[in-house]
Amino acid sequence: MKSLSKLLALLFVGLLLIVIGLGFALTHLFDPNDYKDDIAALARDKAGIALDLQGDLGWSLFPWLGLEIHQASIASLQAPETPLADVQRLGFSVRVLPLLRKEVQMSAIRVDGLTLNLERDAKGQGNWESLGKPGKASADAKGAKQPTADTTANNSTAGDSAAPPVSLNIDSLSINDARLNYRDAKTGEQFSVENLQLTTGAVAEGQRIPLELHGFFSMAKPLLRARADLKGGLRFDLGLKRFALEDLHLQGEASGEPLNGKTLTFTAQGQLLLDQSAQIAQWTGLQINANQLKALGEINVKQLDKSPKLSGTLSLANFDARAFLEGLGQTLPPMQDGNTLRSVELFAQLDGSDTALQLNDLKLKLDDSQFTGQVGITDFAKQALRFDLNGDKLNLDRYLPPKSEAQTAQAAQRKAQVKEALGAPGHGTTPAPEKPTNEAWSDEPLLPLDTLRKLDIAGQIKLKQLTVDGIPLDNLSAKLKARGGMLTLEHFQADTFGGQVLASASLDAKTDNPLLDVSKEVKGIAIEQVLKARKQEQVLKGSLFFDTQLTARGNSLKRWMNSLNGVAQFSLREGVLVGANLEQQLCQGIALLNRKALSAPIEGRDTVFQQLGGSLRIKNGIARNDDLRASLPGLSVKGEGDIDLRVQGIDYLVNILIEGDRREMPDEACQVNERFAGIEWPLRCRGPIELGARACRIDQEGLSKITAKLAGQKLTEKLEEKLGDKVSPELKDALKGLFGR
Repeated sequence: MKSLSKLLALLFVGLLLIVIGLGFALTHLFDPNDYKDDIAALARDKAGIALDLQGDLGWSLFPWLGLEIHQASIASLQAPETPLADVQRLGFSVRVLPLLRKEVQMSAIRVDGLTLNLERDAKGQGNWESLGKPGKASADAKGAKQPTADTTANNSTAGDSAAPPVSLNIDSLSINDARLNYRDAKTGEQFSVENLQLTTGAVAEGQRIPLELHGFFSMAKPLLRARADLKGGLRFDLGLKRFALEDLHLQGEASGEPLNGKTLTFTAQGQLLLDQSAQIAQWTGLQINANQLKALGEINVKQLDKSPKLSGTLSLANFDARAFLEGLGQTLPPMQDGNTLRSVELFAQLDGSDTALQLNDLKLKLDDSQFTGQVGITDFAKQALRFDLNGDKLNLDRYLPPKSEAQTAQAAQRKAQVKEALGAPGHGTTPAPEKPTNEAWSDEPLLPLDTLRKLDIAGQIKLKQLTVDGIPLDNLSAKLKARGGMLTLEHFQADTFGGQVLASASLDAKTDNPLLDVSKEVKGIAIEQVLKARKQEQVLKGSLFFDTQLTARGNSLKRWMNSLNGVAQFSLREGVLVGANLEQQLCQGIALLNRKALSAPIEGRDTVFQQLGGSLRIKNGIARNDDLRASLPGLSVKGEGDIDLRVQGIDYLVNILIEGDRREMPDEACQVNERFAGIEWPLRCRGPIELGARACRIDQEGLSKITAKLAGQKLTEKLEEKLGDKVSPELKDALKGLFGR
C-alpha cells in the first residue's frame, strides 16, 4: 500500500509539474503577437468589428487567465480607417478554476488612454450604430445561409432559460486619462470630455461599490468648459435589472461664453435608483446648489418603457435672483427699481411627462408679492404655457423699464410747447393759444411681433391689488390667451378709485401691420383720486363714467394714434369744481350789472355740477364732440369741437348761457336782465390739451355778433319810444327784424 500511495503521489506531482511546464511553455514559448492577424480576422468575422493591434500583446494562463493589450483600436467594418475607439493600455485577468463554477473572479481592470470618437453624419446616422454589421464585401457575398429570426429567437430563449446566472466579482476598476469626443454634422453640435478618471472598489453584484469620477467637459459652440467631481456608492442587481447610486455627491464649476466671463459653482446630492423591471427611476433626497440658488425635493419617473410620467416636489429656498442671474453673466433689463428680484422663494408639486411639465400647488414669493396656483408647459415643442394664479399684490411699476432718453427728451419738448402756448397769463381778451402741430408720440417699434407670433399661452390671474403707472387696481381678474399670432384679453375687471374698470381687447399680430381692438368701460371712478395719483392739482371731483370701443393699426404709439377709430360716451356725475364758487362770483357780477346788492352771500367754496357729459366719434386720431353739455348753478354750457389725439391738442367752441339765481327763493339782485336772457356767450378753447380751461378765451367773432344784436335791440327800443303809435305795428316788426340782425 505504501508503494501504491507513493506511486500515486509521484504521479500527481508529475502531472502537476507537467501542467506547470505546459503553462510555462505556453506563456513563454508561445507568443500571441505572432497571431495578431488571426485575432483581427476572428474579430472581423465573429464580432463584426475592425480590430487593429498596433502594440504588444501579453498574457498569462494559471492561476490567472490574464491579457494585456497595448495601442489597440476598433472601428466599424463600414469605415475601418476611422477608429471609433482606441486604447493605450488595457489589462485584466480572470481566475481559471472559478470559471468552471460559472463564477467570474477578476483582478483589477486597468484602462489607460482610452479615446472614444462618436460622430453623427448629416443624415443623423451614428458611427457606433454600424458596429457588428458586416462590411460591404461580406454583405454582397451570396450563398451564405443565415439563421432565421424564429430560429435565432428560439435558440436565444432556450439558452437564456437554461443558463444559470453568472456571478461577477472584480477587485477594482480604474480608467485613467480617458477622452470622449462627440460631433454632429447635422446640427453642428460638438463637445468632449477630457482627463476622465474613474476608480472603484471591489465590484460585486448586490454589494455597495465605492466609486469616484473626475473629468473636464468642453463645448465648442457656444464655448463652454466645466469641471466635475463625483463620489458615491454603486449597487446593482443584474437579475432584477436594478441599479442604485447611493450617497451621490457631485460638485464642480463651469465657465464660458454663456456665462459671459462669470463662473458657476454647483453641487448635487441625493439617492438615485433605476429599476428596469418596474420601469421606474427615482432621485430622492435631492439637493442642488448653484451659486446662491439652493433647491430641495425629489423626482419620481414611472412607465419608462412607454410614455414616462414624472412626479415629485421642488423647493427653492429664499435667494437673491438678481445676484444669481448676474453671477451667471446675464444682464437684466433696466427696471425702475434696482432692488427688485432680491427675494424669491418657491415650492411646487411636480407633474409631467416627456412632453409636458406642470407645477401644481405653487407657492411663489416675489419680493413683497405672494402667488399661489399652478403654472405649466403642456407641450415643450410648442412652448405652450398654461397658468392659473392668485396673488395678493404686485407693484408692476417697479419691474417696468424707466423712461428712455428719447422719451425724456420728448416729454421735455412737450413741456416747452405747453409753456410757450401759455404765453402771458390767460385773460379773456388775449388770443387763444395755437393748436399744437408737432407729433406727440414715438414711432419706435413697440411690440416684438416675431416673439408674439410664437406665443402659445392661455391662463387667468387674480390679484388683490395691482399697481400700474401709479394707478392701484383692486380685486383684479384677467383671462387671456395667445396662439398663432392672435392675442386676446378675454376678460379684465378691476376696482379702482371707488369705481370699476371692465375691458376686453385683441391684437392680430399675424402681419407686420397688426390690428388692435379695444373695448373699455369705466364706472364711477373718483376723478379727484385719479388727479392725485397723477400728482396733478385736484381741481375737480366727481364720478366718471366712460364707455369706448376703439381700433388701431401699426406697431408704434404714433401709428396707433394716427389710425385710431371708434366711439365713446362720457359723463361726470356728482361733479364738483373745487376751490371756485362760480355761483357766488356770477351773482356778484349780475348784481353789479343790475346795480343792486346781494341780500346774502352764497355759501360754500366749491361749485357743484348738475350735469356734464357727451359723446365722441374718433376717426384717424381726431375725436369729434358735438354734444358737450354741462349744467352749473347759474350757467348752462354747450360745446362742440375736436380733440386731436395725434398732437394732443384741442379746438373747442363753448357757448355759455347765463341763467342767474335758479334757487327756489332766488336773490333778486342775481336775476338776469331781460336784455341778456337767452344769450349764449361764446368761448374758444384751443391749444395743448394739458392747458385745460386755461386754453379758453372769449370768442371775439361770436362776441361781435352778440354785441351787434344787443345794439340793434337797444336802437329798436329807442325808435319805439320816439315813434310811439305814429307807425303801424307791421312797420315796428320790420324795424325790429332789421336791427335785430
